[in-house]
Amino acid sequence: MSVIGLDELQALAMLPETASGYSPFGEPCLLLGLGDAAERRLGEWLRRLPCPVIGIGRADAPLAADCDTVVDDERAAAPLLAGVRRNPIAASVFVQLLRATENLPVPHALAMESLAYATLQGGVEFRRWLEGRPAPQPPPREAGPAVLLSRTADGLHLTLNRPERRNSMSVEMRDALVEALQLALADDAVCAVRIDGVGKCFSTGGELDEFGTAPDPATAHAVRSLTVPGRLLAACAERAEARVHGACIGSGIEFPAFAGRVVAAPDAWFQLPELQFGLIPGAGGCVSIPRRIGRQRAAWMVLGGKRIDAATARDWRLVDAVEP
Repeated sequence: MSVIGLDELQALAMLPETASGYSPFGEPCLLLGLGDAAERRLGEWLRRLPCPVIGIGRADAPLAADCDTVVDDERAAAPLLAGVRRNPIAASVFVQLLRATENLPVPHALAMESLAYATLQGGVEFRRWLEGRPAPQPPPREAGPAVLLSRTADGLHLTLNRPERRNSMSVEMRDALVEALQLALADDAVCAVRIDGVGKCFSTGGELDEFGTAPDPATAHAVRSLTVPGRLLAACAERAEARVHGACIGSGIEFPAFAGRVVAAPDAWFQLPELQFGLIPGAGGCVSIPRRIGRQRAAWMVLGGKRIDAATARDWRLVDAVEP
C-alpha cells in the first residue's frame, strides 16, 4: 500500500468518501504523508472515511489531528497495516467508533461501544476466529469467590481472585465486580475503593472460552449494557484506585482505566489484542483508554496489537504512577 500526498488527497476529496475506494471492501487503510499545509475540508473528509487513516510524519503537521493515528515512517506503520488487513471490517468499525465517541459522555459512549461490539460478534471475521479455535475446555475449579471483598469503616477493597486463570474476566468475575461496585455507589460511607488482583498478573482479559457463547448479538448487547463493571467504576472514579501488576490485557486494562487513579507495578505491561479476534475492545476500552491516552495512541495500541511497558504507560498517562 503506497503513501499518498496532499495533492492526491485533494483529488480524492472531490469524491464522496464512499466512492474513494478506501473501505473494508477496497483499500482497507489510507496512509497519508503529512505535509506543511492543508485545507480544513480535507480533515473533515478524512474523519468521514470508512477505514483507518494512518498519518506518516510529524504529529504536529496539518491534518495530523484528523488521522486515526500517526507514526514516524512506513516501517512503523507496517504492524498497524497488518492488523487492518487481517480484519478490515473490525478495524473500520473501531476507528469510526473512536471518532464518534471522542466527546460523548461516558454512558453514551459505552452504549455505542456495546452496539459496535455486538455488530462484530455477528460478523464473518469473528466467526472465522471462533471456528479456528480449539474446543473450549472447562476451567479449573478455584476455591473462594471470584472477587474477594473486604470492608473497613470507610473503604472497600476488591481483589480479583482467580489466579490459576490469570484472573480472566469471566461472567462470574464480571458479575461479582458489578455487585461490589453497586455497593460502593449505594453506600455514601464508602470513601475509597481499591482494586487489585492476586497471582502472577492483574488480569489477562476476557475469558476466551466464553467468547461467542451468548445466544445472539442483540441479547449480548442488552446484557452488556447492564453488566459492564467499567460503567460503575466510572461512576465512582474519584474514589477509586486500581493497582495492577504483570499482564494487563484487554479488559485487564480497559476496566481499571476507569479508576480515578491507576498505579502499576514495575513488571506491569499492557496490550489490547481484540482486533485479531475480529472484535474491538468491548469492556469499555474504546472509552476508558482514549480518555487517558488520546484517540490516536489508543488506535495505535489496537490496530498494531503491541504491548507497552509500565514506563511507557506512565509517560502516556495510561497509569498515574509506577510503584513497587
